[in-house]
Amino acid sequence: ERARLLRGQSVQQVGPQGLLYVQQRELAVTSPKDGSISILGSDDATTCHIVVLRHTGNGATCLTHCDGTDTKAEVPLIMNSIKSFSDHAQSGRLEVHLVGGFSDDRQLSQKLTHQLLSEFDKQEDDIHLVTLCVTELNDREENENHFPIIYGIAVNIKTAEIYRATFQDRGPEEELRAARALAGGPNLSTSPLAEPPHFVQHIRSTLMFLKKYPSPMNMLFPGNKALLYKKNKDGLWEKISPPGS
Repeated sequence: ERARLLRGQSVQQVGPQGLLYVQQRELAVTSPKDGSISILGSDDATTCHIVVLRHTGNGATCLTHCDGTDTKAEVPLIMNSIKSFSDHAQSGRLEVHLVGGFSDDRQLSQKLTHQLLSEFDKQEDDIHLVTLCVTELNDREENENHFPIIYGIAVNIKTAEIYRATFQDRGPEEELRAARALAGGPNLSTSPLAEPPHFVQHIRSTLMFLKKYPSPMNMLFPGNKALLYKKNKDGLWEKISPPGS
């Protein structure tokens, strides 16, 4: 029922205000007490799955864009990220939402669905599966080709609402973060026919970024210092100087 309602929604364009965008193979966690971030979101999921885990007591919410690279390691990371915000005595329960994938020829989506369900089932904590909109439940067919119905979702940290979404702002450092995922995998895409229209431009700009910065550790992280950003009053990411610089 939750999957049907989610599929039936219109896609919302999410602006930068209060948004933290999560790219492939990334994880983000926050709580309603966060003064800067009120929305976590991710899109461009074809065979990938977007996972939302939330503690109903304190509202701590984790969103992850999983591609099946190492599901066995990712699920404990997701669990620990939520626990870092939680007091053991706190009332409430853990709820998980899985969205993404489609009926692809290579059954990569199906494999990832099974991996995620299996790994969450192995956890010691009680986890309640609230939304399952994955693989065949997120599939549409057009001209004998299969596509996902939902490519992206956002979650409102304060209200717990999950909705279909697309994003204008994928920062900070969109190309650097995309390059990390691209450089670590064997494929530019696991499902080229099902990719959204902007996919080619996204890959091209990421490859150009890699060409421009062949040694990113030296060129982008001098002295091994992290790149730090904060949200400004307009909701945009603003680079700040690291302490002691």
